[in-house]
Amino acid sequence: MKLFPSRDLPRRKPTTWEAAVPIVGMALLLGVGYGVFQLPVEILMICASCIAGLMALRLGYGWKDIESGIIDSIAKAFPAQMIIIVVGVMIASWIACGSIPMLIDFGLRTVSPSMFLVTSCLVCGIISLLTGTAYGTAGTVGIAFIGIAQGMGIPLAPAAGAIVAGSYLGDKISPFAASLNLAVAAARANLIDTIQHLVWTTVPAYLIGLVVYGIVGSRYAVHNVSTERIQIIQETIRANFHYSWLLLLPPAIVLVLTFRRKPVIPGMLLSSATALILARLIQGKSLLSGMEYCVSGYKSKTGILAVDQLLARGGLHDMMKISLVAFCAFAFAGIIQKTGILDLLLVKILKFARTTALLIATAVAAALSTAMVTGSAYLSVLIPGELFAPAFKARDLAAKNLARATQEAHSIVPVVPWAIAAVYMTGTLGVSAWEYAPWAIFNYTGFLFPLLYGWLGFSIAPRKVEDETQAGS
Repeated sequence: MKLFPSRDLPRRKPTTWEAAVPIVGMALLLGVGYGVFQLPVEILMICASCIAGLMALRLGYGWKDIESGIIDSIAKAFPAQMIIIVVGVMIASWIACGSIPMLIDFGLRTVSPSMFLVTSCLVCGIISLLTGTAYGTAGTVGIAFIGIAQGMGIPLAPAAGAIVAGSYLGDKISPFAASLNLAVAAARANLIDTIQHLVWTTVPAYLIGLVVYGIVGSRYAVHNVSTERIQIIQETIRANFHYSWLLLLPPAIVLVLTFRRKPVIPGMLLSSATALILARLIQGKSLLSGMEYCVSGYKSKTGILAVDQLLARGGLHDMMKISLVAFCAFAFAGIIQKTGILDLLLVKILKFARTTALLIATAVAAALSTAMVTGSAYLSVLIPGELFAPAFKARDLAAKNLARATQEAHSIVPVVPWAIAAVYMTGTLGVSAWEYAPWAIFNYTGFLFPLLYGWLGFSIAPRKVEDETQAGS
């Protein structure tokens, strides 16, 4: 085998073991390299990409093919990367103008420590249902709630997990959610019918999370929260920031424009610009210092360590470090997609679908596999949806069963540390996915219900009409 095959060398499809090598290699690198030795994830993903690249060479692909696969994969992820970068600017500007400090102060006054996890999950859930975006929810009210958790002394891992879980409620069942609309389109189902079908699996998973948050949160009022600490933080914030109802304008701009289905990045930039103006008018900070904060992050110098740590966040530099993880992960995803490795794995999974229960289980497994391997929420509903649609139709199962299976499985993306969603949540909330993942209960329990219902034969809709994109199917 030549190291760099010529263009005219015939390419071939991978065998099962050839497809398995890159996947197993990545699992071992992350499981042992990070899980045991705490090696940098970026380096581990580059090593996994090298293994995938060597397998691509074996299959007859040249460097140009590998390069184009990587570029295509990163290009698909770049719009989300742009959002992550702009979020860094937005967070810094919101702190500089006083929006986040004011919201933290109000939250410390009103939110009960024992109910913090439940409250944050519920509020984020309501906002995400109205806007249809997990990113927008975590990037607005989620930021405020993580600050409140820091002020109360509540562990950040469960706090971030509850915020992520709440933020993804709308991402799963809001009619405005992009991933839901993609899942419906790929399965060739009807949107409203699919939402109604999803309620049977989404609500139980969400309630399980709320029960756990209620039980765990009851301990914080006694063991974790220091009234004196909260009072010091509040007094320090009030001494260093002037309050005005105008400070609600920056987050309101993002929420209103998101709800009206306007482009995300222009809305965030408008919000950031408004925040910088308010920082000048209300806090007396120069525009130059505000711009510096947007690049390097806000620098708090109150003299109180807890407050300085609480407010030292945001900036382009911080977000670019986090984005490196996603770039390295999408390089791996691009190679295995280019070489057909992912397609082969999904076809192998489909061969197990001999009964209705197994068909639903394999659809869920395919969506989970795609999410784990590619780190993409969109691919995890699009690829399995396209692949399994004929199989569901042949078994006379309604297309909304498939849309529900892939949509429930795709929710695991924010707890996959190398996925773009997890990178975003890590950068926005300041808590790594490895830490908050166990607490984002809603995200990894939802897919269990399609499996359970398939086995029990419960809430499995038969196919009624030929065109299932019409209402009532």
